Amino acid sequence: MNALFELTATSRKMANSFFENYTLEQLNKIPEGFSNNLIWNLAHILVTQQLLVYKLSGLPMLVSDEIVEKYKKGSKPVHQVTQEEVDYIKDLFFSSVEKMKSDYENNLFQNFTEYPTSTGFTLHTAAEAIQFNAFHEGLHIGIMMSLKKFV
Repeated sequence: MNALFELTATSRKMANSFFENYTLEQLNKIPEGFSNNLIWNLAHILVTQQLLVYKLSGLPMLVSDEIVEKYKKGSKPVHQVTQEEVDYIKDLFFSSVEKMKSDYENNLFQNFTEYPTSTGFTLHTAAEAIQFNAFHEGLHIGIMMSLKKFV
């Protein structure tokens, strides 16, 4: 599992470049032909990891319910994200991965509610959720790489 946590940290580093290299206006821009923006994808990565790994394990999430509602699967950007919200998301971006690794190593993930993903793959354990999450993050980094050409 160590390699998987390292992979997740690496994907977060890649995604972090969007926080570092794009203005608030660019993060919020929804290019023609797209249904979301860079900041939605960044927040969605964070929220999905929290939902898949923590909520399905019956453990408290690091993100607020308000953030979950704004960025969960099926949501769309409906407001201009403030710098304060960007900072909130960015602050949790790496600490959430470190906490997940620590919690896994300390065997906190004892329960799990089975979850069929939209890809057709069913998650049965927190370990499977962590693995699937790495795949999910890769998909959204790809989307952000496409988006960046138009912002």
